[in-house]
Amino acid sequence: MSNPSNLPFLIAGGGIGGLASALALARQGFAVELFEQGEAFGEIGAGIQLGPNVFRMFERLGLSAAIERYAVHPEHLIMMDGISGERVARIAVGSTAFTQRFGGYPYGVIHRGDLHQVLLEACQSQPTIRLHTQRKVVAHQDQSNHVEVTFDSGDAVHGTALIGADGLWSRVRAQLLNDGPPRVSGHIAYRAVLPRAQVPNDLWRNDVVLWAGAKTHLVHYPLRRGELFNLVAVFHSDKYAEGWDVYGDPAELRAKFQSGQPQVQQLLEKINTWRMWVLCDREPVREWSRGRVTLLGDAAHPTLQYLAQGANMAIEDAVVLAACVKASPADLPAALRRYQDLRYLRTARVQMTSRFYGDIYHAAGVVRELRNQLLAPAGGFEAMAWLYDGIDVEALVSG
Repeated sequence: MSNPSNLPFLIAGGGIGGLASALALARQGFAVELFEQGEAFGEIGAGIQLGPNVFRMFERLGLSAAIERYAVHPEHLIMMDGISGERVARIAVGSTAFTQRFGGYPYGVIHRGDLHQVLLEACQSQPTIRLHTQRKVVAHQDQSNHVEVTFDSGDAVHGTALIGADGLWSRVRAQLLNDGPPRVSGHIAYRAVLPRAQVPNDLWRNDVVLWAGAKTHLVHYPLRRGELFNLVAVFHSDKYAEGWDVYGDPAELRAKFQSGQPQVQQLLEKINTWRMWVLCDREPVREWSRGRVTLLGDAAHPTLQYLAQGANMAIEDAVVLAACVKASPADLPAALRRYQDLRYLRTARVQMTSRFYGDIYHAAGVVRELRNQLLAPAGGFEAMAWLYDGIDVEALVSG
């Protein structure tokens, strides 16, 4: 490789993090080749929440208008006690005060597939991005002045650097860090989406509502401009199924929520087919970049869903990574270390706070009563400012 500077960046994984990193690098003038192992680009799953911090990133990536075609902006985040039915806390995220507090950026929810499609179309419009399907990255070699990536077919390609955005079960991470499988939390999420017509009028509202029970919770909110209704039911279980696209057992689900409020029971009864996910994360790590290879999103810092920031953190990663590369294109190992150093504490805080929120949501007995008492006065925004204020990328990278 006599002239490695002309080689493209290689990205393993065509999910939200992979596409965001491809787009961010292309916006900075770099060539990218992205490899997705599936037959086509697409996202399974249902709704995800978007904090003001990620809307700041959408603006930087030129995606704001496209996101607004699909996003719903809820009026409130509400926690209900799933056992007593009392309202525990409410935050007015749809208020002018909230938006003004966070720099004019709103709170939103969106279907995961819609967000993925927005990113995919943006990447497809970039002449410096090449997208490949049915290309599973199985190994890599850092050759000091370039990287070599090998696919399950046996073929290989060369690039200037490799970004492992290949998710929770990342093969790039396995080779880079060799730190074993993810941590199984013992929590299972069942997700489903209902058409608007199937949702009782008294349960339809433009809010993100969380019903917190003993070792269970149910979240619901509208999607796709109110055409759909997203449901996520989470409970503790000893069952385990690796993967992200497994059919759940409605009977088990209803048994776990049998002591829940009538509204919760009414929603669960509307659905006979659920998709099940085993919730996993990892302990935070200080280093996930070595030489010309780095990790991004769930491959670097997988988190439980309780803070609703997994996709948000991956998109922040992408923007910071591209900015670090732009600032130091002649020394990519240094640029990738800089990216890692700027991200690991923020993402670790998200990982640890998400675990804590899981305990709060699923509290029982005296702890549940204490939670309700302590959260009752909640409604201000400052407790989440560390997260929703987001990042000033230029100040961060140049600092």
